[in-house]
Amino acid sequence: MRIFPTIPFALLLAASISPGFAQAPAAASSPAPTAARPAFPGQLGPEERQRQQQLTNEDHADMMSQLGIKALRPGYNGNTAPGTPNQANYDQAKANPYPDYPDALTLENGRKVATAEEWWRQRRPEIVEDFEREVIGRVPKNVPGVTWRVTRTVAATVGALPVVARQVIGHVDNSADPAIAVDIKLAVVTPAEAKAPVPVLMMFGGGTMPGEGGFGFGGARAGGPADPPSTDQLIAAGWGYVSISTASIQEDNGAGLTKGIIGLTNQGRHRKPEDWGCLRAWAWGAARGLDYLKTDPAVDASHVGIEGVSRYGKAALVTMAFEPRFAVVLVGSSGAGGAKPYRRHFGESLENLAGSGGYHWMAGNFLKYAAAQSTFGSRTAGDLPVDSHELIALCAPRPTFISYGLPEKGDANWLDHQGSFMATVAAGPVFRLLGVRDLGVAEDYRTARMPPCNTGLLDGELAWRQHDGGHEDRSNMKYFIAWANRLIHHTPPAPVANPATR
Repeated sequence: MRIFPTIPFALLLAASISPGFAQAPAAASSPAPTAARPAFPGQLGPEERQRQQQLTNEDHADMMSQLGIKALRPGYNGNTAPGTPNQANYDQAKANPYPDYPDALTLENGRKVATAEEWWRQRRPEIVEDFEREVIGRVPKNVPGVTWRVTRTVAATVGALPVVARQVIGHVDNSADPAIAVDIKLAVVTPAEAKAPVPVLMMFGGGTMPGEGGFGFGGARAGGPADPPSTDQLIAAGWGYVSISTASIQEDNGAGLTKGIIGLTNQGRHRKPEDWGCLRAWAWGAARGLDYLKTDPAVDASHVGIEGVSRYGKAALVTMAFEPRFAVVLVGSSGAGGAKPYRRHFGESLENLAGSGGYHWMAGNFLKYAAAQSTFGSRTAGDLPVDSHELIALCAPRPTFISYGLPEKGDANWLDHQGSFMATVAAGPVFRLLGVRDLGVAEDYRTARMPPCNTGLLDGELAWRQHDGGHEDRSNMKYFIAWANRLIHHTPPAPVANPATR
């Protein structure tokens, strides 16, 4: 087991969200608790899509009214066709209107942080407070407890290797508002032939069991053979994995904010400006899933990681930053709201996240920084008290891997790969202060240029690699596994021949 230096773990753990946890007896054949599940947006009929959009618009307008905002600056258009109105910028020479990011190691009183103790006791709480108040929202104090039970256990194969798969449901106590049901759905999959508890990677997705399919980002790489699915790679390396259903925690739209865990804690009412958004809600759900994993004898609960791609990459980074019990993170193609700096004018912008299509991920207060007209005037990304490099820094000193793909393979310029690299470099001083290695980049973040594709910076606890695939991270999974194995001292099992060829 790797012991990271300078971590006052009790201090961190006291700040984590730990509502009541109970485990019900396992029931291999009893039905799972049921709750209404939203259809995937592409499966909704025109009338339902229109209804959801209307509810979203109403909720968005309610938040603007609470904040005194009369008009927001519109988000940018990613279409690169000539003549596109309000077109996103893709010129690096124009990408840094606010080149100086907040210093992660300077206290709000202007004094520099010189020791790890000052980071843990003074500076880190300041950054956490700013993110909670202005960016991702606060987890309410009245979040009810979760009771877990195994509803199904099956023998299966993943990548031709035998596994044990458990469907696990976490029922959130909804006695305060019985009309809103929240049942967190997990699929926990571990190697059947493991001789000891295994490290596990929790993956944001659909909570589906092996062979059931489910939603995911990225398939076969264009122009060449695909890497095996991430699940296959993990099992082959002697890891387990967990698929956690985000929709079972909180719907991915503004219409659902009066339902799910956010709606349950608000008893079906609209949010207040400091209330949590979906990213924080999904992170809370992942932390509750970790509560369950700590009771599973097949899982090495001290080495559970978190992973996600795209909007789930944003959620994975938020989870790692705010839940100290996760040991490692793989942040895939996260873009704005994830590793991309808000202060960058390149591709997706803060204004896009503040619009009705993305505001539900964030705290209501986040909309203030896209305000064009309001009772408090106009604010911009340059007025934010924090930025993405500090979200990455909140993960320190735990191993943090930032992953992107190639724009020409579908990992669009919209995500701002270069800006995300700059933010990763800017987080480095915090990792170094806490006694671990950063990317090893000598340049200042303002001038640092990301390395060529397929050139990983993987020597430290802070890691970066742009792979040659698209909007996915399976093309980086083998590099992530090797990097994580080294840091947590996990030895993969010897390769096993395909049973079909024995």
